[in-house]
Amino acid sequence: MNVLFLEYPKCSTCQKAKKWLDEHQVSYTDRHIKDQNPNASELEEWIKKSGLPSKKFFNTSGLLYKSMALKDKLPDMDFNAQIQLLSTDGMLVKRPLIIGDDFVLVGFKPEEWEKILTV
Repeated sequence: MNVLFLEYPKCSTCQKAKKWLDEHQVSYTDRHIKDQNPNASELEEWIKKSGLPSKKFFNTSGLLYKSMALKDKLPDMDFNAQIQLLSTDGMLVKRPLIIGDDFVLVGFKPEEWEKILTV
């Protein structure tokens, strides 16, 4: 299995996640989330595949999220507006993201990753 791993290399959680992938010999293609921001169609596909609400894809602890006061704005935004906003800057997107053929993992949760990524 080869997965797409979206990360921000300076993020300590992403660093732990990458180490976990390497230790568990999970094959992945690395993608810098800031340099290669997900586009709207990718985000829409991944959100639908994940089964999670779109708000789970926002990096709520990020400086950009806070400076834009998105905590107050998101509840009034429809799905398409949220997708468009997420596609404007990779720093708005929760990371790391793992994209597989039939799953999407948002954030680093070792227990969840263990179930899905290891045989």
